[in-house]
Amino acid sequence: MGETRARGRGGRWRGLGGIATAAALVVAATGVLAGAVTVAGDDGPGRTEAVEGPRSGPAPSGHAVSARPARPGGGAAAGAGRLYRDEGAQVVAWVRAHRDDPRSPLIASRIAARPAAVWFTDPRPWAVTAQVRAVTDRAGDRVPVLVAYAIPNRDCGGPSRGGAPRLAAYARWIERFAAGLGSGEVVVILEPDAVALADCLSPGERSRRFAALARAGAVLKRANPAARVYYDGGHSGWHRAERQAAALRRAGAASPASSDGVFTNVSNFHRTAAEVAYARRVLTALGGPRGLGAVIDTSRNGNGAPADGRWCDPAGRRVGRPPTLRTGAARIDAYLWVKLPGESDGCRGRPGTFSPGYAYDLARG
Repeated sequence: MGETRARGRGGRWRGLGGIATAAALVVAATGVLAGAVTVAGDDGPGRTEAVEGPRSGPAPSGHAVSARPARPGGGAAAGAGRLYRDEGAQVVAWVRAHRDDPRSPLIASRIAARPAAVWFTDPRPWAVTAQVRAVTDRAGDRVPVLVAYAIPNRDCGGPSRGGAPRLAAYARWIERFAAGLGSGEVVVILEPDAVALADCLSPGERSRRFAALARAGAVLKRANPAARVYYDGGHSGWHRAERQAAALRRAGAASPASSDGVFTNVSNFHRTAAEVAYARRVLTALGGPRGLGAVIDTSRNGNGAPADGRWCDPAGRRVGRPPTLRTGAARIDAYLWVKLPGESDGCRGRPGTFSPGYAYDLARG
């Protein structure tokens, strides 16, 4: 449920702006997992701003987006103000219920106030349409960030194991997920770890998974042409850019019919500068239209990755650069909070559950 491990999982957007923060239900293998997140300045002193309105590879990973009208770096319409912040996030609910807790003001200002992604992990096709539509309807003119996380053999048996039972069931799930997207701007983070962690599969299983991902991207973009779909680019501490790009190409990430680019650092901790350089190398090796971009998860990378490579709720981390569609960086569409700060990777609670102690540690850095 969005707790990508350290191994490796971790834009530009067409009028994009919102990151959907929370969904309601926290279930390790089923249900929508989401949360709102606030970040203190990445690679620098923390800052707070009011907002209107998995694992990854060999070392921790993490799971950012920008819109098409605006060129790389964003434009007048881009920025955090257009990102959707869901009042139903676990962290928001905790702050509301614990106003007298001495940790609450810091968690509220540096995490709960920020827009973050909404995770969809319930593998039941008949349930997901309403779950997605509930978020896109509430988003209004803001841009939600949705994480599709139900691929079979999700997390390769790790803490976030689960997903649809078979690829045929997953195909139905993606169709029903797409049916809830509506017609407004939306960012879809497609299956964290599904590409970077595919080495756990046999060659035949890997080929079938990549074909399923290519189809999934095409289904999402046909359902809503305003949707921006990003594929799993791992992170800078995992696979070489050329190797990751070769796998991404097989998964459909180079085709404008199914992809708007890649995401990196989801649920990981690598510094933004390293991820920007890595994402550009992946995009260059990937080929495809020049318009393909990258989004970077900055939710927990304020202090960089632990020297020992620990990925599961490591100590000494800090929230990173606040979510924005105005990156000022070529081919980087957005910095997003995809992993929800304070929600466990599986060591300070069940995967995806909110830990106020962990959130406080991240908020104060």
